Order: sequence, then structure tokens, then C-alpha cells
Amino acid sequence: MEQQIRFCTTSDGIRIAYTTVGQGPALVIAPGWVSHLQLQWDYPAGRAYLEKATRHRTFVYYDKHGCGLSERSRNDFSIESEIRTLEAVVDHLKLKRFALFSFSQSGPIGIAYAIKHPRRVSHLLLFDTYARGEAITTEEIKASFLSLIRAHWGIGSRTLTNIFLPEAEAEAFQWFTRLQREAATPEMAAQLMEFTYRLNVTDLLPKVRVPTLVMHRQGDRAIPFRCGREMAAMIPNARFVPLEGNMHIPFFGDADAVQQCIGEFLGDSVDAAPTMPTIEEFKRKLTAILSADVKGYSRLMGEDEAETVKTITTYRKIMGKLIQQHRGRVIDSPGDNILTEFASVVDAVQCAVTAQNEFKKSNAELPENRRMEFRIGINLGDVIVEGERIYGDGVNIAARMEGLAEGGGICISGTVYDQVENKMGLNYEYLGQQTVKNIAKPVRVYRVLMEPGVNVGEVAAEKKAKPR
Repeated sequence: MEQQIRFCTTSDGIRIAYTTVGQGPALVIAPGWVSHLQLQWDYPAGRAYLEKATRHRTFVYYDKHGCGLSERSRNDFSIESEIRTLEAVVDHLKLKRFALFSFSQSGPIGIAYAIKHPRRVSHLLLFDTYARGEAITTEEIKASFLSLIRAHWGIGSRTLTNIFLPEAEAEAFQWFTRLQREAATPEMAAQLMEFTYRLNVTDLLPKVRVPTLVMHRQGDRAIPFRCGREMAAMIPNARFVPLEGNMHIPFFGDADAVQQCIGEFLGDSVDAAPTMPTIEEFKRKLTAILSADVKGYSRLMGEDEAETVKTITTYRKIMGKLIQQHRGRVIDSPGDNILTEFASVVDAVQCAVTAQNEFKKSNAELPENRRMEFRIGINLGDVIVEGERIYGDGVNIAARMEGLAEGGGICISGTVYDQVENKMGLNYEYLGQQTVKNIAKPVRVYRVLMEPGVNVGEVAAEKKAKPR
């Protein structure tokens, strides 16, 4: 089972990424504090939970404004802006009636939306959330936590992990650290947490008129148990279910208990056949695509075919090893071309930079007329999936980025740049909006600067502002 990532636009022009997975009536899941659609599949327990939970429900996820694959630039931190995002996804999918699951920061948003659109929300499910942000903790702890986020975001802070995933195993700790790096910038994460503390929907609770289930883990450190209990007491006829455990994210800890509560409340039967078709009909996905070829390959083959084949075989082994190390998958490799997809754009760019550095070392050992220079292009785009193959505009743009790269260089599209610009310690040169063959709209193009001393993972001392 694979999720299908698409995009829609809010009433005020914000681009939002959403995904649907499963079959049956829709369960819309409003994101918590930060989000990244792709990463929810990378943790085995999360994937297993989703595959089990979506047998009879179509789960609809989306990345909130400022996070993940949605538009990153954000200045409006208001409950109205969050509702506009939820409305955009629901309206885009033409959902007339659905169940709404809100957890963590999205609890107040779910409550406000259910009051505004009571005929569309069949059931409201609230997990480890709150009604009044100022009641979560003391002002001193809030200030300390915000400083911690700004200083230690994405660098493996055990303190952050212990709040949201206490006693997490190494795999969960690594996943949560990666989620921080790829879901949002430190400043965006801090501003969203400040927004959490400002939210207050206490006066709206008595106005909720849809069937409501409130679930809360008793040992939750991020949102205290008392917040959920007090909220449930103020919602007319709400059902409150205390759960064992201290994990703040639903699919960690005893995820089966959460799933059972949801199934019972919605009336889902394990043996029941789906009552509705899936929302999406075509198998598509959003993926990071790397396309590479050798500059002057035809000339090299004409001069000495045997030596060229020998050299490119060595280079393919280097590239294959690096692709595997960076969680990539080779789609096709005819002649001197290599088409690969990756789980994330960070992995794709890291693989490309490392490969170019390795190729440079290998070239130094060869006669000048036998050296091979790879051109690499990377794009993040929507592709059509057919068996093991992928094709469509997403692949075409990656190939065009490759064509714009110099020998030994890397060109990336604007969708890739938007995800990696502040994460990898690299510098980039903006090459402007380029018209590329068979693509309707111009594409923003950036060249990855490969100067000596600039390495993946290092934080650059200074970064030049680049046009967006």
C-alpha cells in the first residue's frame, strides 16, 4: 500500500500538500505541531499502523502551512489560517461528510471547524490535545522549551524526544530527529509552538454538537492528562477514554488501543466490506528523482569502447553503493544514464554531492582523455507509478535539470531547493526560471556549488540570500 501525495490551494493562495491512503469512508487527520507526509511511512511501526487502520477507512492527511511539503513561508499564525487549510483539503476532495481526527495542536482547530461546519463532520475524535494553551505548563517552562527548540532542533536532542516519545528506542529516536530536520526550520517550529500556547477555544466547547470522542494517554508529557479530561467535561455528551502510556504521537506506544477506540466509536467492523471506493483512482506518488549521465559519453565510446565500458562499470558500482546507502532505488540505467528515486530530497542531494566527490577522486587516477564527468539533476515531483517504473512530468523535469548541469555538477529544481536550502550546509546559485522541453510552466533552477571545503552536513558560516 502506498500513499498518494497531491496538492491543493487555500482560499488565500497557499499551496498545501495532502495524501490519501486506504479505502472506505474518509477520516480526515489534522496535523499536530509539525508534519511531513513522506516521513510517516519511513518508521516501520507507523507504516504498519496505517496499513492496518486503513483497511476500511480512507485516511486523509495533509502538511500544515509552514511544514513538510506544503508552502514553507508563513506569517499568519491564527486559528482562521488553520481552518482555511483544512477547508481547502476537504473542498478539494469534495468530501460532503467525514470523520475528523485532531491531535496535539490541531485539537482546537478540529473543535472550531466542527462548530463552523457541523453538517460535514460526522464524528470528532480528539487525541492528547487541549482547549486552552496557556494551561499546558508554566510560563517559565514555556520560555525554556522555546529556547530549547531554537537551539537544539534537529540535532538529536534527548530532552525533546523525552517529551514527545519518552523512553524511545534508537530507531524511534532517529526517526523523530529526522522529522525535526525535514518537517520545519527551528524558527518555524518555535513559532508554531508559541501558537500552541496562544490557542484558546474554551468558549467554543459547549457549542460542539457532533458526536465527540476524547482520548488521552495518562502519562503524556507534552499535553498533560488533565487538559484532555477538563476539555471532555465541557463538550456536551462527549465520551472520554483514558489510555495507558506516555507517548504523545498516536502510532507510538499502544497504537492498537487507539485504533480500537476509533473503530468502536465510528462503528467500523473488522469484517465489514468497504462502503465507499477510494478517493483517488490513479496510482501516483510524490518522490525525489535523480537523473544522471556522462558528459561526452559518445565521444569516449568512439575513442575506446572497451576502456569506456570498463570505467563506467567501476563508476556504476560507486554510484550503486551510494544510492543504497542513501535509501535510493535505481529505476533504470541504460547506457550512461541512471534514473533513481529517493525517500527524501535530502537523501538525493547528499547522494549526488558524495558521488561527485568520489568521481573526482577516481578521475584523478585516470588519463585526462579517459576521465568521466557525470551531470546530475534532481527534482521533487509527482510521478505515475506502473509496476517498478515511474514516469511523468516529475521524471521529465529531473532529466532537464541533468541537461542543465555541467560536467561534475548538480542542478536542482525549485521544489528541491525549497526543501534543502537551510538544512545541508551547502551553497546554491540561482539560475533563474528556465523553460524546459515538454513542461508547460518555467521551472526554477539552482546549481549546487561544489567548492572545496563545503561538505554535506556542515553548517555554512554564511549563506547568501537566494531568489525564491
